[in-house]
Amino acid sequence: MSGPVLKLQTLVLKTLCKPIANRLKKQAGLHPRFRQLIVNFAQANHRFQTNMQRHFYGHATDVEILPLNEEKAVQAAADLIGELFVFSVAGAVVIFEVQRSARSEARKEELRRLEIEPMAQKDEELAREVELLKHKLVELEHLARGRGLNGHFNFKPPPATEYVKPATPH
Repeated sequence: MSGPVLKLQTLVLKTLCKPIANRLKKQAGLHPRFRQLIVNFAQANHRFQTNMQRHFYGHATDVEILPLNEEKAVQAAADLIGELFVFSVAGAVVIFEVQRSARSEARKEELRRLEIEPMAQKDEELAREVELLKHKLVELEHLARGRGLNGHFNFKPPPATEYVKPATPH
């Protein structure tokens, strides 16, 4: 797929997902049980991130971490839910595209195989025919030598099986 088409598809995907993600964010803060769940999740995430930052910068990690206020926790969790939705849709599209591409490549490979198969069979037939002709030529040379017709048919003498280098005096 070309670059501009991919970029355009990405923009369309984001444009379609953003309103849905915003709606999820809004609804996440309204439902009481779900609100408490995401507040707990946001607080745990805040503690984890703060500990990681403290550890990374070499600060003490055993210090008490102040919790986020409820509205900030809801907003952080809702933002995370919205981003996870957009990311999951984008991931699903990528997976779908990879599978589609793999199926397309498999079809192309099958067509290539079907195209090459008759050529391979023809190649095998020609190889068998060449071997048969070589065998017949050897028989014909043998018969010609046996009848003394070697000079009449202008057959080449059989190739030497071993080359012996003449000895040179030192």
